[in-house]
Amino acid sequence: MSERTPDLQPDMTHLQQVMDQAQCLYSEADIEHALDALATQITEVLAGRNPLVLCVMNGGIVLTGRLAPRLNFLLQMDYIHATRYREQMQGSDLQWRVTPATSLKGRTLLILDDIFDEGETLAGIKSWCEGKGAQAVYTAVLIDKQHDRKTAELKKADFTALTAEDKYLFGYGMDYKGYWRNAPGIYAVNF
Repeated sequence: MSERTPDLQPDMTHLQQVMDQAQCLYSEADIEHALDALATQITEVLAGRNPLVLCVMNGGIVLTGRLAPRLNFLLQMDYIHATRYREQMQGSDLQWRVTPATSLKGRTLLILDDIFDEGETLAGIKSWCEGKGAQAVYTAVLIDKQHDRKTAELKKADFTALTAEDKYLFGYGMDYKGYWRNAPGIYAVNF
């Protein structure tokens, strides 16, 4: 039997300082209003198409949970877990952890993720879904970070709730070193 390595304790003081010093870009009320508008846009395009909604874990979980009840039409849900950040501050190669259990062949998909930064994660997931035979693949994000470093062929999501300046963001699904996904707004690290 092998010994288990003890979990490293995070620097709780630092994590609290990040929140205490953060700039709130969007309050929970701001986000909820934006999600109402996002749901309207998505409904106009996808109602009646029986889409399969794929939540991109972990960042897309809050968006999916808050948006799905607003999509008042028939749909199915599943999830996908592909990540470039792995609780780091910068992305690297796309790492696949879980693929959907539902067949994508011939389906209309809506991929929900937290943030569109450089575009690599969403572009990679979209391409993978198309390779699995999806008929149409739409993308939606909570927030699009505005900068000129979009590196993927995909330069923007089909549906975007909010935009933000080029700062490190957390809250409402986005994390800071694995923490603060549960923050009830969108915050910019301020140091």
